[in-house]
Amino acid sequence: MQEPEPERGINLSLHETVDDWTAVRASTVLFASITVTESTNWTDSAAAKQLMEAQRAGLRAGVRHYARPGAVQDQAAHCVRTGKRLGAFQPGSLAPALEVEAEGVDDRFIKSWIKAVRHASGLRRVLVYADQEYWKQRLHPDKWADSEVVLWLTNHNGIPGRPGWFHPRLGVHQHDNQAGVPGVRGPIGQDSLVYPFNLTDLLL
Repeated sequence: MQEPEPERGINLSLHETVDDWTAVRASTVLFASITVTESTNWTDSAAAKQLMEAQRAGLRAGVRHYARPGAVQDQAAHCVRTGKRLGAFQPGSLAPALEVEAEGVDDRFIKSWIKAVRHASGLRRVLVYADQEYWKQRLHPDKWADSEVVLWLTNHNGIPGRPGWFHPRLGVHQHDNQAGVPGVRGPIGQDSLVYPFNLTDLLL
């Protein structure tokens, strides 16, 4: 039995923008995760506008938080406040994501952040985004990834949905970061779901 074509999405890191979200949606991109918050109090106002424009274009859009070491409760509260204000926690939105890249953000931090976000928002589903080497060498998702946590792996191998690493909760693969997405002038993170996950598994 042949696996279905994976559903596609994009993700925006800090300061990345999309010129035409309608064109993005017309190119069969279904979801978008946008880094809007960082640390305990910083919000990218341009990214917040991007999130709302993606929502209006019909994408399943969600807020992403760039983690910094320390003050886990405050970081989670900041992400939730911002997400609620932007309407990113409505049913059908992409679940909130935690971006793990900074030194000092470890399994203990992730576990605490997930618990705090759930408590503050009343939601269960969350995404955790990290590079392949983090998943292989630094993080241990079996300590905190329950059935409502979806892992998101970055490995730019150009093979959508084939990340080169396996975990039962691995649902999203960022397979490229190049130009070529309609409506976007420069490189952008391009994502595909990992079989057997489907888009519903990423939504609130």
